[in-house]
Amino acid sequence: MRRIPLLLSALLVSLVACTAPAPDPGPRFEDEAAGGVVPELSCLKHQPRGPGPRYTDDTLRRTDEILALLRYYTANGAKKYCDGGDPTEADRQWAGLYVRLGADRKNVAALLDRA
Repeated sequence: MRRIPLLLSALLVSLVACTAPAPDPGPRFEDEAAGGVVPELSCLKHQPRGPGPRYTDDTLRRTDEILALLRYYTANGAKKYCDGGDPTEADRQWAGLYVRLGADRKNVAALLDRA
């Protein structure tokens, strides 16, 4: 009888040890929103990292995160960066995702076309 709890404990430990952690879904888009409201921006901030599976994998996508990205670039995609610099590779990846999601390229053309 003492063996059953011991065997169950061993089985539980082995199941937990063999469970792989969930893959990193990647960064969240930094839209500077507070409470879901995108403020009126005078310039854009650079995105520190490009989009990951959270935005590119259909099984991980969340409507609220996609809509935040779409709202941000629709309202602000033609603005310059606050540091006066050109878009980084990460910035271009986000703008490209905006277009792949079906949004109007003209809203981010300045970001995609800058060298």
